[in-house]
Amino acid sequence: MHEAVILRLAQVSSPHINLGQALTSLVLATLLGACGVTEKRDGLPEKPVDVSSIPDAVPRVEAPSPYGNPKSYVVDGNRYYVMDRSDGYFERGIASWYGTKFHGQRTSGGEPYDMYAMTAAHRTLPIPTYVQVTNLRNGRKVIVRVNDRGPFHPNRVVDLSYAAAKKLGIVGTGTGLVEVRAIDPKAPKEEPVLLRSASASTSTGSFYLQVGAFANLANAKKLKAQLAAMGEALVRITQAVVSGQTFYRVQIGPITSVEAADSLVNTLAGLGIADHQIVVD
Repeated sequence: MHEAVILRLAQVSSPHINLGQALTSLVLATLLGACGVTEKRDGLPEKPVDVSSIPDAVPRVEAPSPYGNPKSYVVDGNRYYVMDRSDGYFERGIASWYGTKFHGQRTSGGEPYDMYAMTAAHRTLPIPTYVQVTNLRNGRKVIVRVNDRGPFHPNRVVDLSYAAAKKLGIVGTGTGLVEVRAIDPKAPKEEPVLLRSASASTSTGSFYLQVGAFANLANAKKLKAQLAAMGEALVRITQAVVSGQTFYRVQIGPITSVEAADSLVNTLAGLGIADHQIVVD
């Protein structure tokens, strides 16, 4: 699976944390069942807008923004490091969107935010970067130009303009499970065929939260044992080979709602596990 290219190691802040006792308070129904609450982002246009006539962003070679690409920056006490290049970037996760509250305000790239343009915000991709975003629930795809920084919610990978989110079908719910893939403007080409189609990968509507990837199987088993209070069936270890190296990935799920994933992320953060990523089978 492609998400293996962005494997990250989970950091447990203290060996003395009793993860078992803390995680016992999580209700399994919260993990496995969708909640009725949805995430609403600032505001919608006063009148309905037909976005079908708004074309996707057209990838082209551009000079890096003189404003939007510091080596690093800090938001809410967290430091983010801007990537030198976007080559090969690929990630699956949760997208959000932003609208009227920020319409007309200055983006990190220096231009005004236009909620009706095909743009997006990303924490670390160079500005500008062109990416293809695919809604893994319905298979819809858009191409957007990254010209802003965000989202700074701990469980989001991209913040879409209203137009892009509307075309993908995630405005109503506020969030969506997506795949984000960087496009090389010097050689734009058709995206590689996914190992599983969008409809197949989301037939159950579920995904996993990966909280660790280890070269040593014993370390993966140790973390799984610490999470055992969640239930044996909800914590799994899978394998991935990256550049000839085998990694053992600790994953929690299946999860069927963004709200459940957010609740789990917040609980794990309080226990010292702050690194995670969304994995879709």
